Amino acid sequence: MDQRQLVELLRPALADAPPDGSWADLGAGEGNFTVALSTLLPSARLLAVDRDQHALNHLAERLPEAEVRRADFREPLGLHDLDGVLMANALHFLRDKGPVLELVRGYLASGGRLVVVEYGADRGNPWVPHPFSFPAWRRMAEAAGFSDVREAGSIPSRFLGSMYCAWCLKPA
Repeated sequence: MDQRQLVELLRPALADAPPDGSWADLGAGEGNFTVALSTLLPSARLLAVDRDQHALNHLAERLPEAEVRRADFREPLGLHDLDGVLMANALHFLRDKGPVLELVRGYLASGGRLVVVEYGADRGNPWVPHPFSFPAWRRMAEAAGFSDVREAGSIPSRFLGSMYCAWCLKPA
């Protein structure tokens, strides 16, 4: 996917998001989705979190206005009152997503949103071990205490058939 496609995939999930909010991209890697988030919310304060320092160095070169932090999003990050969290192609590495979703819900302000990007499959492979379709995501998000779970859109993918973007809210 090119950068324009990433932006268009995220756009519906962020259409009514405050443009100057505070966001974290958990599992940011080299920042392709962080850059897309910055394009759509140019006044937002962005924190990119990843375990790979090399990837974060590359992200910092591409997007110097973003704060980068080397950390594992499976562990508490000490974040709070965020307007949003983006997790693009990050949760599919975890078999049990519940504990991370509980952490993320705790990072969000009341009414804050969690945006996920995932392959639209419920069976994985060695590179994407635990993907989840949108119906599975809806069940997981609601079980973790999120509300208003919505699919923002999807695109075909030669890898596992499709990729979708979805979002949900931390209840007020």
